[in-house]
Amino acid sequence: MNPAYPTVARRANHRCEYCRAPEAVFNFPFEVEHVVPRSRGGTDDEANLALACRACNAFKYDRTTGRDETTGQDVPLFDPRTDRWSDHFLVDLETGEMTGTTATGRATVACLRMNEPVHLTARTFWIRLRLFP
Repeated sequence: MNPAYPTVARRANHRCEYCRAPEAVFNFPFEVEHVVPRSRGGTDDEANLALACRACNAFKYDRTTGRDETTGQDVPLFDPRTDRWSDHFLVDLETGEMTGTTATGRATVACLRMNEPVHLTARTFWIRLRLFP
């Protein structure tokens, strides 16, 4: 386990900092990921670390930008260290669908595939159990 996990997980309130999945419903700890990947010059400093569920971390991989389908432009992905989640995302509490309200939000939703059917199903269960958002 990453030695920074306790600090990063506590700071994130044990939620994925991208999709807001609650770590409590998984049978293993979430991953400590680099907002700016080391392969792109990112550091191991806590200011560059975020808690991410396996799906978000796998889809993000080493990306720092994504395509906003509305404008067709490449834009920065959501940065949990500098961006406020509520400024970029909305969640439909009936369907569990996550919507990006900004270019960054839209690109992040698409890049991290936040609305895959399995994610929508899980998110609606979490909403019913009052574990989300």
